[in-house]
Amino acid sequence: MTDTPALPAVSREWHLASRPVGWPKPEDFAFVEVDVPQPREGQVLVRNKYLSVDPYMRGRMSDAKSYVAPFELGKVMQGGAVGEVVASNAEGLSVGDHVLHFFGWREYAVVGAENAVKVDPDAAPLSTYLGVLGMTGLTAYAGLLRTAAFKEGDTVFVSGAAGAVGGQVGQIARLKGASRVIGSAGSDEKVKLLTEEYGFDAAFNYKDGPVAEQLRAAAPDGIDVYFDNVGGDHLEAAIGSLNQGGRIAVCGMISVYNNTEPAPGPKNLARLIATRGRIEGFLVGDHYDLQPQFVQEVAPWVASGELKYRETVVEGIENNLEAFLGVLRGANTGKMIVKL
Repeated sequence: MTDTPALPAVSREWHLASRPVGWPKPEDFAFVEVDVPQPREGQVLVRNKYLSVDPYMRGRMSDAKSYVAPFELGKVMQGGAVGEVVASNAEGLSVGDHVLHFFGWREYAVVGAENAVKVDPDAAPLSTYLGVLGMTGLTAYAGLLRTAAFKEGDTVFVSGAAGAVGGQVGQIARLKGASRVIGSAGSDEKVKLLTEEYGFDAAFNYKDGPVAEQLRAAAPDGIDVYFDNVGGDHLEAAIGSLNQGGRIAVCGMISVYNNTEPAPGPKNLARLIATRGRIEGFLVGDHYDLQPQFVQEVAPWVASGELKYRETVVEGIENNLEAFLGVLRGANTGKMIVKL
């Protein structure tokens, strides 16, 4: 093993103590200290610098059958993270390298070399590899261009548009020639961000009135693509405004994640028959083949300032849970990041 600077004896991390029912509560989690692990052959020890908290993590706190294994009770949780290698027992990774991996919710992580992706802190801020140039950005790119089959001239509606994924969806659509981009958000401040900074043609605060009415006013000629981050009344409104041949890409449904009873489905699904509309769910993990194309196309937009992004940064691992709960409440603008 290479020589390393002295490391602390303990690392702090978050465990799932019980499975939340409805909204997660602080007592569902435990903030604990553990011994700092040492890397074995083919592994590195990473001091995490930035952690990601995301809506999908709520689903992993349940033991219901899903597309990904649930978090284990009494064990540390997982999530995207970027950190610095502080001890290495792996070929190709040296002390001082920065890597992207999936062992967040902790200060120090032992990561197999096969699960660590080297990133360049000089090419872009480290936090962007969790957001605009990371899984969040690829989710927006793949969902809009592949799942929703966006084409130039489309009118695009995005819910949760001030969030990390939604904001990028609308801007990519605009940069690729959408005729009109509309977004919904949960505050007047976020609506202003969408129109004045992100370049959306129209945006509305869904708390100001029925979503269907506000969408019809913003898109009187209907919509061709709906990128769904919210579900519920937003999905029903989008179906009601869908043009012939319209496509709906379902990325998330944050409005129902904490429900204790099944949410009613849209009442107007029959409209898909007349419009020949299509609804398709997707997972970013099925589209990693687009990663090189995504970075090649999007990184220059980020560097030039054509594609803007926001981050909401919470300081300290001790505030990781509050940052996650903030995402569920919509307290973030853009990507929610925890800085260690």
